[in-house]
Amino acid sequence: MAKKHKHEEHENHERWLVSYADFITLLFAFFVVMYAVSRVDNKKLATASKAIQWALHFEGNGGVGQMPIFEGPPSEGGCAVSVGSSSSAARQQQKVVEQLRKRIQERLRTMLVPNNGPQEVFITAENGRLALRLSATKFFDAAQASLRPDSLPVLDAIAQELVPLGRPIRVEGHTDDSPLGGSRLRSNWELSSARASAVVEYFELAHKAQPGLLMAAGKGSAAPLVPNDSREHRDMNRRVEITLELPPGDMLSSLVQ
Repeated sequence: MAKKHKHEEHENHERWLVSYADFITLLFAFFVVMYAVSRVDNKKLATASKAIQWALHFEGNGGVGQMPIFEGPPSEGGCAVSVGSSSSAARQQQKVVEQLRKRIQERLRTMLVPNNGPQEVFITAENGRLALRLSATKFFDAAQASLRPDSLPVLDAIAQELVPLGRPIRVEGHTDDSPLGGSRLRSNWELSSARASAVVEYFELAHKAQPGLLMAAGKGSAAPLVPNDSREHRDMNRRVEITLELPPGDMLSSLVQ
């Protein structure tokens, strides 16, 4: 029986085309990148450069109180296109809130008598936010949620400044961690909620505040200012907080004179 002869495989002499094609592709990509890099938008580059410079010059510690690293106005971060205007708007808004704080403080100046206990009303104004902390021991009887009659003039003075602004007002009630005794209320959660609701209800009924702009919340003992480890600290933690927070760009310019 005759043997079949195997034919030798034909050698491919065109393999170099594969490598050549890869080389041409890489070369083309290289020149595309070089072309793109060579077309720099100088205006955008300058803007980006200035944004980085201003971002390294923040307000606060190490900022405007120190020698600036770069020339240019201080900022609070952000791109150079909007940082100047946004920072200026934030400062103007803070000025308005601070003015409102001073107005309320002036109204309350003759009503509040300094004592050795917790401050009856503590007011802060920062970042477009006005916060008033009322000592619950001065506005409510122990374990009760009815406003004391002698506290109403203070609430009147506060409401006369806040309600006409037509801005949302949030009221939060807070307690210490002591269990309730001799009260119809079952828990500190219920007590804190009832106290916040009492303030909101007074704003609505006595000062015609819009219900849609009022919010009441009870935090119980979940957010203490200080540890509940002494009588003085417990008095500080029993409080009602009234907050008015302005959205960015809200200057109250037509309302606060």
